[in-house]
Amino acid sequence: MKLICDSSAFAKRYVLEDGSETLDHLLQGASQLALCTIVVPEIISGLNRRRREQILSSDDYRTIKRNLMEDVHDAIVLQITPAVISHSVNLLEKNTLRAMDALHIACAMEWQAELFVTADRRQLNATQNAGLLTEYIGQQDGCT
Repeated sequence: MKLICDSSAFAKRYVLEDGSETLDHLLQGASQLALCTIVVPEIISGLNRRRREQILSSDDYRTIKRNLMEDVHDAIVLQITPAVISHSVNLLEKNTLRAMDALHIACAMEWQAELFVTADRRQLNATQNAGLLTEYIGQQDGCT
């Protein structure tokens, strides 16, 4: 299965929270894993926020960052091409969506992903509107 994860979902690989176990199961079943090129800066941004808030230690940050970089090295990294930009513009015009979230979905569309995994409700709605098979692994109460 060609699997793509957005940042909100892929971060659950490194920070234990609702959906982490589901993500691990999905990753084990994937024949190919793709990530949009913006996954690393988005996850690093979130990790640094946790470090500033003293939720994450500097040692844990370094370990997670190393693991993230190893995982990304083994994945297909999808670039932001003119076709991806075109898809993202269409997504933004038809959905309530942030620009970075549209880029994740547009990469999935261009790569022809078989499953898009997200922990973001707005992305869930937009991916479904775009006709992509989507797995939501966010909090059970619907908060993201």
